[in-house]
Amino acid sequence: MVYGALDIGGTKIAGALVDGAGRLLARSQRDTPAQGSAAQLMAQVTAVLDDLAARPEWTALSCLGIGSAGPVDTAAGTVSPVNIPAWRSFPLVDRVREHPRMPAEIRPVLVGDAVAMAAAEQWTGAARAVDNALCMVVSTGVGGGLILNGALHAGRSGNAGHIGHITVDQHGPLCPCGARGCVERFASGTAIAAHALESGWTPPPGVPPTAAAVADAARTGDPRAQAAFDRAGRALAAAIAATAALVELDFVVVGGGVAQAGETLFGPIRRHLADYAALDFTRDVPVVPAGLALDAGLIGAAAAGAASAGPSRAGGSTVGDSAVRS
Repeated sequence: MVYGALDIGGTKIAGALVDGAGRLLARSQRDTPAQGSAAQLMAQVTAVLDDLAARPEWTALSCLGIGSAGPVDTAAGTVSPVNIPAWRSFPLVDRVREHPRMPAEIRPVLVGDAVAMAAAEQWTGAARAVDNALCMVVSTGVGGGLILNGALHAGRSGNAGHIGHITVDQHGPLCPCGARGCVERFASGTAIAAHALESGWTPPPGVPPTAAAVADAARTGDPRAQAAFDRAGRALAAAIAATAALVELDFVVVGGGVAQAGETLFGPIRRHLADYAALDFTRDVPVVPAGLALDAGLIGAAAAGAASAGPSRAGGSTVGDSAVRS
């Protein structure tokens, strides 16, 4: 049995074929033309699907899941990613279904990218066997997914846990979503790099000004780079503490490209969390890196697709209705 997966983000559009144990059998990736037209964006998705459909494993495809930057509308099958302006209520599920090699019996299943990441971490990653967890994607944007009482909680529209758009500063910068002071405006890779540049940091010659470059500078002791990551960690800690106060978390998993900075990010998160998590039941919640690193979105999208096709057993874990439960 083979599960198909797409992971749509502001930096990359990735696809994979995944087996019943959550292992990647094949992978394809294209850059996201985030400022391009709707047609240009869809052309990249089609190119990824073309690559996957050329693989021999495609003939055993049983389902396909799509994890996308949000907001998403899982019922309508549409996406409106904050950081992809050309896609507003874009009918992604229908367009993927129209691919000439898509089997007629398969209807792709849409979930938010961070919900997909949470599904993956619950299936085979760091949140396996955890009853109550927040799983976060910190990348071009910031998203989150919740596991509550042992089941993935996607919400009515598929956006539950969208922690990147919790306000942590009432007078903070305006977010593209329309609110002020969102976590994403402090902690996304774009925000980290922008703040470091505004503070006077400059990347080495020939190196683009990315969050990864800022992390490298922070590790060498650059105070402006360290301050940018401290600012990001503070925002993430405030949002984690607020979520813990609402739903009583046992565990927090942080993945995505920015999380690859390691302790440069996790150190400030844990330090500030000690200040924000003041109530007894919010204290000392472990904050750990994603067990599946950058492939979590793909594996989670596959899990969502598998759930839609009916409960199955994979690697000792159930990939069933909980993957898309509201």
